[in-house]
Amino acid sequence: MIKETKHAEKAVIEERPVFAKDNYKFMLAGMVITVIGFLLMMGGYNDDATKFKPEEVYSFQRITLAPIVILLGLGVEVFAIMRRPKQ
Repeated sequence: MIKETKHAEKAVIEERPVFAKDNYKFMLAGMVITVIGFLLMMGGYNDDATKFKPEEVYSFQRITLAPIVILLGLGVEVFAIMRRPKQ
């Protein structure tokens, strides 16, 4: 009768992060750009809360610039996720 011995060999598994360091930098930049866009959309301080000022609510900053900045930030996020790290 032949005696079989089994040795459990531990496989070395290299753990690495999901994204590279540069990708995380781009993600952070995209988040900052998106937050800036939301701050632009929020606008500024209103002197009198009882009066509606359409020129402030419907200004270029809130209607046009802020959504473009938000979309730019989201585009940077997509780029950061899809970018392949250099090897």
